[in-house]
Amino acid sequence: MSNNPKDKILVVDDEENIRKSLKMILEYEGFDFLEAVDGEEALDIVEETVGLDLVLLDIKLPGKDGLEILQEMKKRPYCPEVIMISGHGTIQTAVEATKFGAFDFLEKPLHRERVLLSIRNALSQSELRRECLDLRKKTEKKYELVGNHPQMKKLWKDILKTAPTNATILISGESGTGKELIARAIHAHSRRAKEQFIQVNCAAIPEELIESELFGHEKGAFTGATERKTGKFEQADKGTIFLDEIGDMSLKTQSKVLRVLEEGEVQRVGSSKVGKVDVRVIAATNKDLPKEIKEGTFRDDLYFRLNVVPLYSPPLREKKEDIPLLVAYFCRTFAEENNFKVKKFTDDAVEAMVKYPWKGNVRELKNVVERLIIMTESDAIERKDLPEKVRGDVQIYLPEADKIKNLKEFRDLSEKNFILAKLEENNWNISQTARAIDTPRSNLYKKLEQYGIKITAGVGEVVAPPSRKAKRGEESPNSKGRDGR
Repeated sequence: MSNNPKDKILVVDDEENIRKSLKMILEYEGFDFLEAVDGEEALDIVEETVGLDLVLLDIKLPGKDGLEILQEMKKRPYCPEVIMISGHGTIQTAVEATKFGAFDFLEKPLHRERVLLSIRNALSQSELRRECLDLRKKTEKKYELVGNHPQMKKLWKDILKTAPTNATILISGESGTGKELIARAIHAHSRRAKEQFIQVNCAAIPEELIESELFGHEKGAFTGATERKTGKFEQADKGTIFLDEIGDMSLKTQSKVLRVLEEGEVQRVGSSKVGKVDVRVIAATNKDLPKEIKEGTFRDDLYFRLNVVPLYSPPLREKKEDIPLLVAYFCRTFAEENNFKVKKFTDDAVEAMVKYPWKGNVRELKNVVERLIIMTESDAIERKDLPEKVRGDVQIYLPEADKIKNLKEFRDLSEKNFILAKLEENNWNISQTARAIDTPRSNLYKKLEQYGIKITAGVGEVVAPPSRKAKRGEESPNSKGRDGR
């Protein structure tokens, strides 16, 4: 590695000749040199110096010896790498120093090339560690929970209260509300934080493969099992497994998950052996599980075993006060990740975003913000730049009274325009629209057929409604053969 002129190295030795000798070597190589004559002075320098990269620490010092100082340094956050120096080195001393966290051990008399080699290796290690910390910070930021609403404050309080325990947690909430972020926050603040966090989306895995995915399989267990596979529960051993959309799991798989929760036992598909795992389970669902239990699609014993600590992830419409904060956060993080200039949303634009219902919750908001940052040329994103549905410009057109023959025709045209406007507002999603206008989905389907509204691939189209005679099996004017008969 090439020497960085900003690399700061502290030499701690009570022998002036050693300090002078190392100063000449280090300054010649372009390092910043700092010195201390004893351990207490060294600790003060470590505490006060910003960006200290390395410490060369003598073992024999007045007062506390080097090994004691090393242990105290290693208790502090962001401790630099430490290379120990000794004039009376033994294998036992070197082993002790390594056990306490020393990077290397140098014996006196010091040789220039040996010293520089050890320093360069230590600085390379320090750089790698710094990169790992930066990467970890970026990852943590990516999964950060943002919000000042009372519901979010309560949620954070519950997370911090339950995280240090091994309690099983069930997170409920609509799609896009950040249930995965809650699970990651629990793991990050738990005693298992340094172990694996394994995520499984139960809805995304076909029913015939989910057992193999969760519990693994032996070679030849089924067609296509060409080699042995470790399941997600085994991968998460000593750590945390997050079972997202657990309401979509089959009853057969539910019974095996219950066995893991109660006995800590897993059995690979195609194997007679039972293995033990130590896993904390966090589950999430957007379904009403008590209702699923009544309908016989979810096991009540699994529900009670999962629901030890229930947490609720509120939808965006229940915490609209957080929308300006989230918009600013998404703007900043997207700009940092993609090297974009940070753009600002005008007050008028933010006001429109606060009023919009956000059926897709925080996920939908994030996608809209990122799209606007990419597509808007100016530095300020105004209300006119927002998607039509977010601006609130979707209008319901009433038919002109003088062109209507009777009350029924007026009512039908008004209802049709209302349905079209609401479909557009809800991205042509039938279920969301039915909820928005407070009508059963079956009734909405009937209305679509009545008014000739056809929806394909998320886009609406108005076609001629089917003839009532055709519905009764009678011949309509357009049902004749090619020759008109």
